[in-house]
Amino acid sequence: QVQLVESGGTLVQAGGSLRLSCAASGRTFSAYSLAWFRQAPGKERDFVATISWSITTSYADSVKGRFTISRDNAKNTVYLQMNNLKPEDTAVYYCAARAGYLSARAPQYDVWGQGTQVTVSS
Repeated sequence: QVQLVESGGTLVQAGGSLRLSCAASGRTFSAYSLAWFRQAPGKERDFVATISWSITTSYADSVKGRFTISRDNAKNTVYLQMNNLKPEDTAVYYCAARAGYLSARAPQYDVWGQGTQVTVSS
């Protein structure tokens, strides 16, 4: 089974950019759909973006045009490039994997990372 470890979260000013990485272990990484979710204090875990094994992508409306999800199967890594960051993007960002096609629903993901904190100051 795939195991996930996120990195790259930090404090950044509004309007800035940040790239999150999620490194996966496991030989079947390329067969998984991968996603990023985020959770702000006191709020539910929300969908951010997902990418399939065939590089089809889907984004939450709140991040379209600002965030880009990508994957490098040779490095077993999925990325989230975040541009024009806003204070409302502040959250713990989680990487998730599922052995199926794209989904924006957290319960459909089988494997989760531990999360990485992104804080955007105004």
